[in-house]
Amino acid sequence: MPYEYEAGTYDVIVVGAGHAGCEAGLASARIGAKTLVVTINLDMIAFMPCNPSVGGPAKGTVVREIDALGGEMAKVLDRTYIQMRMLNTGKGPAVRALRAQADKFMYQHEMKKVLENEPNLTLVQGMVEQLIIEDNVCKGVITKTGAVYHAKAVIITTGTFLRGEIILGELKYSSGPNNQQPSIKLSEHLEELGFALDRFKTGTPPRINGKTIDYSKTEIQPGDDEPRAFSYETTKYITDQLPCWLTYTSERTHQLIDENLHRSPMYSGMIKGRGPRYCPSIEDKVVRFHDKPRHQVFLEPEGRNTEEVYIQGLSTSLPEEVQHELIRSVPGLENAQMMRPGYAIEYDAIIPTQLWPTLETKKVKNLYTAGQINGTSGYEEAAGQGLMAGINAALRIQGKEEVILSRSDAYIGVMIDDLITKGTAEPYRLLTSRAEYRLLLRHDNADLRLTELGHSIGLIREERYEKFVAKKQKIEAEINRLKNIIIKPSNIVQQLIKSLGGSELKDGIRAADLLKRPEMSYDHIKELVPSEATLNHEEEEQVEIQIKYEGYIEKSLQQVERLKKMEDKKIPENIDYDAINGLATEARHNLKEVQPLSIAQASRISGVNPADISILLVYLEHGRIAKTI
Repeated sequence: MPYEYEAGTYDVIVVGAGHAGCEAGLASARIGAKTLVVTINLDMIAFMPCNPSVGGPAKGTVVREIDALGGEMAKVLDRTYIQMRMLNTGKGPAVRALRAQADKFMYQHEMKKVLENEPNLTLVQGMVEQLIIEDNVCKGVITKTGAVYHAKAVIITTGTFLRGEIILGELKYSSGPNNQQPSIKLSEHLEELGFALDRFKTGTPPRINGKTIDYSKTEIQPGDDEPRAFSYETTKYITDQLPCWLTYTSERTHQLIDENLHRSPMYSGMIKGRGPRYCPSIEDKVVRFHDKPRHQVFLEPEGRNTEEVYIQGLSTSLPEEVQHELIRSVPGLENAQMMRPGYAIEYDAIIPTQLWPTLETKKVKNLYTAGQINGTSGYEEAAGQGLMAGINAALRIQGKEEVILSRSDAYIGVMIDDLITKGTAEPYRLLTSRAEYRLLLRHDNADLRLTELGHSIGLIREERYEKFVAKKQKIEAEINRLKNIIIKPSNIVQQLIKSLGGSELKDGIRAADLLKRPEMSYDHIKELVPSEATLNHEEEEQVEIQIKYEGYIEKSLQQVERLKKMEDKKIPENIDYDAINGLATEARHNLKEVQPLSIAQASRISGVNPADISILLVYLEHGRIAKTI
């Protein structure tokens, strides 16, 4: 054991500086907690070990939610992307989302600079191997070199480093992502403290030299011409975007996989951890969808100052020599030079039902976990959790009420509730289908949902808040104007409606009701009844969405109100489920494990059926709760 020495005292210590650790550290420091961020390698802050892309359905909304709450990911993305696109533009607003291809190295550099310049935050390189626990309260950390750091709260954001092992064909060795040092002793220490760990797996595809690609055999995938941004504060836009390229696997690709399937760690039994269903390896895709003659392969640049190209859709852990052949079987890649092979990585994750909704652990007070250690996949999911853990750790030590986002507040709330209530059998990925109220949780309205909260916490500056209030007032004023102004069936009106394929007016109609017609847009209404106020694009978009989808939004809000009544039915912390007669055995076991805080949360627990909820409600309403002594 190295000589231990006193290295410093802080309010909050964050272990790890990936996407969760960066947001946790910044949020904690900005709220006023003296914060230390300890990471294995300072050169790997905010590193993107897999695809350097951020966003997409649900995930892109999370990035905007992070921004609306005062987080950093969106701002850094807007300064470093090489391409940005709005997805699902032909569909409804509930599933539209931004996706950006980041410059992998610029993103790291920019985020590191932000952390270094945060006045209340200290960055240190070191490997945390042990927690300081006194009377079941976390009081600090001890590093491999013997540095002892004391704190009032600790947040663990170790990603895929806990007992990480890289698997490549028949080769298996201890490592974090991208051949970084793994964290072994911290994982063992968590087990000693009584935490139940799971074993998960993820993977990444090979990288190739862009100079060796024949782009004439691929299809160009440009970014959007229209300037776009993740952050509500961004005013400068990147215009010189880089394209991505689309190609496909071939019959030869599938033949190679079939011939070498016995050498794939996934099928040879070498990989024990469970991988994400929604991001399968190419071996898995070929086996599961054997009837498909080809699969999409996207060629995505890793940055402006590198020739490395990421092969999206060709994630694999086949032996290195097979990967060379595999790449060259893809049209356009016949002469491609592989710069880095793909690999799989197995790692430990905490079973997330051991967490409270604040992301504090149930076993140890003032200890929080966030990111992939909680069983999630993706940079966005990690950053969202890191932000909430940082907020709650800082508020806890300041004696303030912690923040819990509900399922109707944000996708971040959906994710955390899913994790702590249901757990996860594989690396968890956010999808729009996971949200019951996705029409409320739109990409376009994240600021309207969460800026008030971000301001009350102290993460949204006054200047930004004043702009937000002005925006909100302009939207409300324009909606009210359109609800109160009558459009009469004049020749101009009838001609416009007819040209759009709509049925002509028989009488006067409120402008808002005319806008609800599918063929009408806000631009059309503006032509007929110009507004004296000047609204920007985002404000006009809000007016149109809120009016067009008013009925659906109202129904969703009514559902939220009904759920809120169940959320308001609190379950006492000291309830003894063993003393409640009639509960099913599985329900009793799962209720004891999760320790739900409300009837609504209890109803979402796997194995708890409506009959169990009815029994629980009877006990609560009649005060016949059996309590532990």
